[in-house]
Amino acid sequence: MLRWAIIFAVVAVIAALLGFGGVAGLSAGLAKVFLLVAAVILIAGFFFGRGKRIP
Repeated sequence: MLRWAIIFAVVAVIAALLGFGGVAGLSAGLAKVFLLVAAVILIAGFFFGRGKRIP
Protein backbone atom coordinates (compact mmCIF):
# COMPACT_ATOMS: atom_id res chain seq x y z
CA MET A 1 0.00 0.00 0.00
CA LEU A 2 2.81 2.35 0.82
CA ARG A 3 4.31 1.79 -2.62
CA TRP A 4 1.02 2.78 -4.27
CA ALA A 5 0.80 5.90 -2.11
CA ILE A 6 4.28 6.97 -3.20
CA ILE A 7 3.50 6.25 -6.86
CA PHE A 8 0.32 8.33 -6.79
CA ALA A 9 2.06 11.15 -4.94
CA VAL A 10 4.77 11.29 -7.62
CA VAL A 11 2.12 11.23 -10.37
CA ALA A 12 0.31 14.09 -8.61
CA VAL A 13 3.45 16.20 -8.43
CA ILE A 14 4.34 15.59 -12.08
CA ALA A 15 0.79 16.29 -13.22
CA ALA A 16 0.69 19.50 -11.18
CA LEU A 17 3.96 20.68 -12.71
CA LEU A 18 2.60 20.00 -16.19
CA GLY A 19 -0.66 21.82 -15.47
CA PHE A 20 -3.08 18.92 -15.27
CA GLY A 21 -5.01 20.02 -12.20
CA GLY A 22 -7.74 17.39 -12.33
CA VAL A 23 -5.34 14.49 -12.60
CA ALA A 24 -3.12 16.00 -9.90
CA GLY A 25 -6.03 16.38 -7.49
CA LEU A 26 -7.31 12.87 -8.11
CA SER A 27 -3.86 11.35 -7.72
CA ALA A 28 -3.22 13.29 -4.52
CA GLY A 29 -6.54 12.09 -3.11
CA LEU A 30 -5.74 8.48 -3.94
CA ALA A 31 -2.28 8.86 -2.39
CA LYS A 32 -3.88 10.09 0.84
CA VAL A 33 -6.29 7.14 0.90
CA PHE A 34 -3.53 4.59 0.29
CA LEU A 35 -1.33 6.21 2.91
CA LEU A 36 -4.16 6.08 5.46
CA VAL A 37 -4.84 2.41 4.69
CA ALA A 38 -1.13 1.58 5.00
CA ALA A 39 -0.96 3.38 8.35
CA VAL A 40 -4.00 1.50 9.67
CA ILE A 41 -2.52 -1.84 8.58
CA LEU A 42 0.81 -0.94 10.20
CA ILE A 43 -0.81 0.03 13.50
CA ALA A 44 -3.03 -3.08 13.50
CA GLY A 45 -0.02 -5.27 12.84
CA PHE A 46 1.86 -3.59 15.68
CA PHE A 47 -0.91 -4.17 18.20
CA PHE A 48 -2.07 -7.63 17.15
CA GLY A 49 1.24 -9.01 15.91
CA ARG A 50 1.79 -12.74 15.65
CA GLY A 51 0.73 -13.72 19.14
CA LYS A 52 2.90 -15.88 21.38
CA ARG A 53 6.31 -16.80 20.08
CA ILE A 54 7.41 -20.28 21.01
CA PRO A 55 11.20 -20.74 20.96
